[in-house]
Amino acid sequence: MRKLAPVARAAEAAGYITLHDPGLLDRAKLRSLHAPSYVRAFITGKGRLVDSQGWEWTPQIRNGVLAINAGQIEAAKLAFEHGIAANVGQGFHHARPEHGAGYCTFNGLALVAQEFPEKRVFVLDCDEHCGDGTAFFTKKLPNLFNYSINGTNWGMQQNERSVCRHIKKAPDSFDHYKRALLEGFAKSQEWKADLIIYQAGVDSHEDDSMGSGILSTEQLLERDRMVFAHFHQCGTPLFFVLAGGYQTPIEEKLLPLHLNTFRAAFNEYYSPR
Repeated sequence: MRKLAPVARAAEAAGYITLHDPGLLDRAKLRSLHAPSYVRAFITGKGRLVDSQGWEWTPQIRNGVLAINAGQIEAAKLAFEHGIAANVGQGFHHARPEHGAGYCTFNGLALVAQEFPEKRVFVLDCDEHCGDGTAFFTKKLPNLFNYSINGTNWGMQQNERSVCRHIKKAPDSFDHYKRALLEGFAKSQEWKADLIIYQAGVDSHEDDSMGSGILSTEQLLERDRMVFAHFHQCGTPLFFVLAGGYQTPIEEKLLPLHLNTFRAAFNEYYSPR
């Protein structure tokens, strides 16, 4: 979570974004989405589930998580209004109904589907790891579709509305990755998605310690450009979240990768052609 503020400041300074404060999420929304016992443990900091996501609990972490998830709903509203938006946070795609996992607390992707039950929410998850938590929520929320492109097979959970495409590291990895993207685009249209949530993870970068290193900086940027160009052209509202990325120092190695995503979105939607 330490990367979020530097990325927000840099994107604002570059003129790519206008920041909105979403406040803190109404906790009742979480109790409808997750097991009340888990929500209670994380809110109070008490009980065996409090650190099930893998972090040491603090009130500051709790409030940050509540703000990130409030940002999911705010970003969805802005996307419906403007066509494009972002939440400077994570999607928390490993979080399951009963507990957290993999540094993920409450599943903000599923939260959007719960908040807008009349909308078909399609998650294009380009984090290095599959969104197994989101996959579990597709069984609970009929308006949620999860499509993951991942470089590791960690967290692969598939069903009728959860599809994982594992890209192995090879000289032609990016060719396979682009084909998986095109398949995801086709599935979103076939499913008649009303909203795309793009998990723009950069942990698939060749220098990231938490991934298999399948993409270069230039390939990550091309991936982002492909996503924004497609959904802008077909007119489907989209918002993105930062998702994974673990390189340090943050300002030197990680920030430029995330900033590229904001640049790609801004250039596609707002730069003169």
